[in-house]
Order: sequence, then C-alpha cells, then structure tokens
Amino acid sequence: MAALSARQNVFSGTSWEDAVGYSRAVRIGNRIVVSGTTAVDAGGKVASPRDAGGQTRSIIDKIETGLAACGGSLSDVARTRIFLTDIDNWVSVGAAHQEAFGEIRPAATMVEVSRLIDPDLLVEIEVDAELTA
Repeated sequence: MAALSARQNVFSGTSWEDAVGYSRAVRIGNRIVVSGTTAVDAGGKVASPRDAGGQTRSIIDKIETGLAACGGSLSDVARTRIFLTDIDNWVSVGAAHQEAFGEIRPAATMVEVSRLIDPDLLVEIEVDAELTA
C-alpha cells in the first residue's frame, strides 16, 4: 500500500473558515485546490462592490497568495470555476481572467448563480492546480 501524501492546509484568517470548517487552500502531493474565493478583504469589506471585473482581479490576487503558500503559482492552475450573480458581467470577468491567465489557458467554467453570501459580491472563483516541477 502506498504511503499517503502529506496534507498542507492554508488559512487566510477569515472568520468564515472557522465557522464553516474549511481551508483557503489544500495541498496534497502535487495537487493544490483553492476554495471558492470572493473579493472580501481581511477586514470583511467587499472590494469593488459594483464592479465584477475589479472583484475578479481582487479574487485572483487572493488565489495567487493561496497558491504561493502551497508552493504554487497561477501557472500551475489547470482549472477555474467562476460563479457570477449576473451572467451579463461575463465580458469584464472574462477580461480579468484573461489578464491573469493569458497563455496558461486553464480549463474554465463560468455559470450564473442566484446569489452569493453577501449581496455586494458579484463573483466567486475556485481553482485546481497541479505542480509539475
């Protein structure tokens, strides 16, 4: 029987992590999974409340931090899942995604959801990454 890979849980310190019982990111072996991430700062304030593209940029910065804490980077991302409260925002969200991922071109899903945990949140993104080096 093969030995289990070491598990690394990364926390950002938000109250939601303890209340819900989750990690910002988890690394097991070469795989990193980043939880659904929104544009809420450490103080609980929503970044860019009416700007889906701005929220996306903020979210990707947070995702990049989570990946780095696990030894990864955006270049390791194989899949993104994007949840929008208004699918009509797909152009600005897609442009921000393109800015961040450019030639990486992960597999991506973008869907509309009825709402997120705070009415000012327009976007939530989660990613799966695989370390190759």
